[in-house]
Amino acid sequence: MNGFIRASPSLQEFPFMNNNNTPRSPTLVESLLPILAMILLLGFGYAAFDLPPEPLMVLSTVIAALLVKRLGYGYNAILESISQKIAKTMPALLILISVGLLIGTWMIGGTIPLMIYYGLNLINPSMIYVTALLVTAIVSVCTGTSWGSAGTVGVAFMGVAIGMEANLAATAGAIVAGAYFGDKLSPLSGDTNLAAMAAQIDLYEHIAHLLYTTLPSLILSAFVMTLYGMNSELGGSTIPEKIQLITEGLKGIYHFNLLLLLPIAIVLYGSITKKPTIPIMLVSALVAMINASVIQGFALHDIVKSAVDGFNVSMLTDKDVNPLLGNLLNRGGMNSMMSTLLICFCALSFAGTLALSGALEVIVHNLLKLVHSTGTMILATIACGLTMISVTCNCQRRMKSDPLISPPTAQY
Repeated sequence: MNGFIRASPSLQEFPFMNNNNTPRSPTLVESLLPILAMILLLGFGYAAFDLPPEPLMVLSTVIAALLVKRLGYGYNAILESISQKIAKTMPALLILISVGLLIGTWMIGGTIPLMIYYGLNLINPSMIYVTALLVTAIVSVCTGTSWGSAGTVGVAFMGVAIGMEANLAATAGAIVAGAYFGDKLSPLSGDTNLAAMAAQIDLYEHIAHLLYTTLPSLILSAFVMTLYGMNSELGGSTIPEKIQLITEGLKGIYHFNLLLLLPIAIVLYGSITKKPTIPIMLVSALVAMINASVIQGFALHDIVKSAVDGFNVSMLTDKDVNPLLGNLLNRGGMNSMMSTLLICFCALSFAGTLALSGALEVIVHNLLKLVHSTGTMILATIACGLTMISVTCNCQRRMKSDPLISPPTAQY
């Protein structure tokens, strides 16, 4: 096996040729074929028949590979392109694993239960949705990461929503909306900085223009969430009995003090000072594990298991645990992200194969032919962005390669 790997040509050594034929560019129809195939497979297979998305993405990759083979590329070229795509996305995948680690350690260390406890006691049930929206937006602006805010305070708000028997779909929508609002407007966000760099404009000028669309959306969302909360069954002033049972159960399991907020402070500090994301997450997880041992009194085996497989109330063998706490606390761990990672690898395989074909460039080139005014430029940019993000799973690649974002379009 090692000999086979060493014998495989690298990207520089292999000229992307098959049977000594020079690869050609795809036609517009050929470029659209694998994308349409993916849309149809996921639309009918996943949405209509509830089939797992992974084999559907693999089948889409096979269709894209057949196109690439038809264009004159060989197997090694396809494999190299997929490897490059995965390598470029690896930092994001490692962050995803770190988020699972963070949730598991914050759960056993008491950080997330602390936020849930005070959230249940302090938040008016009728304001749970708008509060989740605004708090995640603020945290995301401060940290510059939508994943980080959704995976930390977002998880805490989901716990609060479970305790209040609130609509979980509405709560998740509020969390995601707030997280992405902050991510797009934060000067610490990588995507926001990259977009400004790609268009060669001032960062804060770019953020100011984003406010034209994002701020009205946030205000409208907050208004809708407020009305929805006030008209929901939890809109009364009396705290449900179940909430009291949960708060009492949390206080019986965990020892709450301000040291449990230290893991959050580490993440916020690292984000504000622009420290590397993954090391900061690991340090925060380590501090949470120390809290789990020193403050909460958990055994080392349970702490490590919580980091890998997630926290589970079955670890509390010496305490009488309310069954209501199971759905609230049993979550997190690196393994909880494995299904998402599998989908990512399948999608990246499709994206890497399609990138080798040059199909996206052909589609963008044909879109540019339609650009004759400001309105058509905006429509073409939206269409190009949706296409690039859908098939590459990477908004940064879209901003790097999209000619519609570059300064020459200023003439329109």
